[in-house]
Amino acid sequence: MKKNIVFIFSGLVLLSSCFKEHEKIPPYDRGERITVQIELTQNYKYQVYYGLGQSSVIATNDKKSFDLAFESSENGSHILLNTSNFMLTAASSETLLENVTSADGLNLTYDPSSGNLDSTAIGNWLTINNTDTIYSGLVYIIDRGYDELGNLLGFRKIVFDSLIGDTYYFRYANLDNSNLTVATVTKSMDVNYVYYSFVDHTQLQPEPAADTYDLLFTQYTTLLYTSEGEPYPYLVTGVLLNRFETYVAFDSIHHFDSLTMDIAQNLSFTDQLDRIGYTWKDVVGDVETGQVSYVVNPDWNYIIKAQDGFYYKLRFIGFYNDLGEKGYPTFEYQKL
Repeated sequence: MKKNIVFIFSGLVLLSSCFKEHEKIPPYDRGERITVQIELTQNYKYQVYYGLGQSSVIATNDKKSFDLAFESSENGSHILLNTSNFMLTAASSETLLENVTSADGLNLTYDPSSGNLDSTAIGNWLTINNTDTIYSGLVYIIDRGYDELGNLLGFRKIVFDSLIGDTYYFRYANLDNSNLTVATVTKSMDVNYVYYSFVDHTQLQPEPAADTYDLLFTQYTTLLYTSEGEPYPYLVTGVLLNRFETYVAFDSIHHFDSLTMDIAQNLSFTDQLDRIGYTWKDVVGDVETGQVSYVVNPDWNYIIKAQDGFYYKLRFIGFYNDLGEKGYPTFEYQKL
């Protein structure tokens, strides 16, 4: 089935003035340089959450284990797609679930990798007018994308009925109206999002508590450009920031060893989720035939201000394991 893609552009939000000038950091042990290899596997099957302060993997999950992510903050109401599976969606003009049986004529799109919640693919399924909450009641078509082996995961249609208290209410089915399911998801205030699986018909929690990790290693959908400048969506492999009080700055001027706290505090920080992203590695070879290899740029440095209040400098040094298999991002970092 052909799909017209709506491309979403989102700006880079710089937070250069977020932190106090000449902030005094009390003495503490910076520790040794730490080297880490993340096991996404050759087919990028897994999502891996890493905590810099803990120097450990906090959680790992199969990237196709969920479909939707529901904002879990007290006033949050955004609903996100699992873009690690190249999921797409569009709202129809119908409010009766049984009346929608295909995605024909719809412009299916995806969530921006920047994390901009003003441009989500599902968008404003509810609006608040004074004290009244108004629900669109529209039927959305969801293309669930494909798994790590390239197998199509199929379509679902869904209506988001309401958000009452801390609970989301919704209904979904297959396009032929089979397997109608009435479901709920309840917020949990210690996480950024709570998740739902169309396969298991249940709420689940692959993402750990918001204050326990800094980086998410994963595939995600983003916007790339052809050599002629034409935009197109593509599935890339890289690193996303934790949404909770986590910021990053980029530096390509200084050698990793010479980066200091004084330098870090004069850089421009952002909470854009994909600022680290995937561009720390280059593709070498013939993309059309698949005969490619990945070369990491060790001269690109990332300084992360984590929610624990510490700064960490980080650079990538590899993408292969000892067997020569891709999908094993290797990086080193040190507390500043």
